[in-house]
Amino acid sequence: MTSRTPGPVAQMTVEDLKQRLDRGEPLTLLDVREDDERAYCSIAAPGLHVPMGQVGECLEEIKKEMGTGPLVVYCHHGMRSMRVAAWLGQQGVGPIFNLQGGIDAWSSRIDPSIRRY
Repeated sequence: MTSRTPGPVAQMTVEDLKQRLDRGEPLTLLDVREDDERAYCSIAAPGLHVPMGQVGECLEEIKKEMGTGPLVVYCHHGMRSMRVAAWLGQQGVGPIFNLQGGIDAWSSRIDPSIRRY
């Protein structure tokens, strides 16, 4: 993945994600945090874990695992995931959303049992 400045990326709130998950909508979560962050906590939903630095080499796997619904990319606070989502969009992956506020917003507003860091 190159470090180009990302263009506009569609945002999804944690509340919207929770509603979509509760309805059983087809979507795939992509956690782009590092392994140690993922080991500390994660959103309990179907998805992939590909650290940001490995997204470029895993592009085909991400496309294959996406399924029919949108891809929702998340990280700790939403900055890394925004860059990844923009890059994936430039590669033709879509529909794609960045999770606003990342797992930190999820743990503070949706699931307080998820540890914050």
